[in-house]
Amino acid sequence: MRNTYFFTGFPGFICSSLIKQLLLKSSNEIDHIYLLVLPDLKQKAEEEVERIISSNNSMKEKFTVIQGDITATNLNLTTEINRQLSETVTHVFHLAAIYDLAVPKDIAYQVNVNGTNQVNNWLLSLTNLKRYIYFSTAYVAGTREGEILETELDEGQTFKNHYEHTKFEAEKLVRKIMDRVPTTIIRPGVVKGNSITGETIKFDGPYFILNMFESLRFLPIIPFLGTSKAEGNFVPVDYILQATIYLGHADIGVGKTYHLTDPNPYTMQQVYQMIMKQYLGKKPVGSIPLPIAKSFLSIPAIRKWLKVEKQALDYFTCLTTYDCSQAQSDLKQAGIKCTDFKQSLEPMVTFYAKHKKDSDKHIKIS
Repeated sequence: MRNTYFFTGFPGFICSSLIKQLLLKSSNEIDHIYLLVLPDLKQKAEEEVERIISSNNSMKEKFTVIQGDITATNLNLTTEINRQLSETVTHVFHLAAIYDLAVPKDIAYQVNVNGTNQVNNWLLSLTNLKRYIYFSTAYVAGTREGEILETELDEGQTFKNHYEHTKFEAEKLVRKIMDRVPTTIIRPGVVKGNSITGETIKFDGPYFILNMFESLRFLPIIPFLGTSKAEGNFVPVDYILQATIYLGHADIGVGKTYHLTDPNPYTMQQVYQMIMKQYLGKKPVGSIPLPIAKSFLSIPAIRKWLKVEKQALDYFTCLTTYDCSQAQSDLKQAGIKCTDFKQSLEPMVTFYAKHKKDSDKHIKIS
């Protein structure tokens, strides 16, 4: 039996890339792909579909872009479409969320929590559902330090921002229906560009460091930010895609939560130093205490100039290790491994240098 897919979060980079990976790995097993988008994104979504199937136009009939809203009852779908989906959909990939570290609380809650609740309620009506793949984040651990297990969630933690908190609340909702729905929860680390091509559509995460270096490259010396030994958990998107497609289909993935994080992460200081050397050919000299750096980024004009969100500095101090032994064990049989950050650094920096003036790739800093 072939599969029918339903995706939220399209035409976002990870969602689009997941679909490309799905077509690459199992196009013969795909009956149809439904893409839920907000009305104002329909044209953009249809253009993205055209790009995806550009090398194989015969796949076009397998795609349907549907207007809807994850925050509405029954996702704001028409009765006819809803009936069609309820009888055919076998796999739901829920990626739609607000990922911005600086997102206001009310917006984050409406999309990340209420949106997930509505998706959960809707998919309970699907009669042929084989798997629900929910995209969470490793950072539902919030401010917890030490080793974080894939089996853990609510440990009374606090959170560094509304993004983390609302994704935590959303994952709790998903866990409540896991005994009724075959579910796989994916918790990525900070997703970066493709390990081979460097391609990404959004300059956040480690790219904030590149933004800062680009703005400060005129200086004779650039210092470290703090002296913490916090880990920098940056994972290439191609690892996330391969792992998600495999774990979202293999029987071994049912009922499990996976940290798709770097099994051998470097410290933030090491990451900072490697990026500076690759991009500027320099080494950091001295250090600025993080409280001082954060006070500078509290000034809107400075953070806009540097193109760095103030909340990003919180990840320089959180002494957390994300255990990913379950993910590593279950992916081993498929030969899927996370590329070492150092090995993927050159394409990452090259892609950034080529596209650093593309305003649509930069996060809007307020």
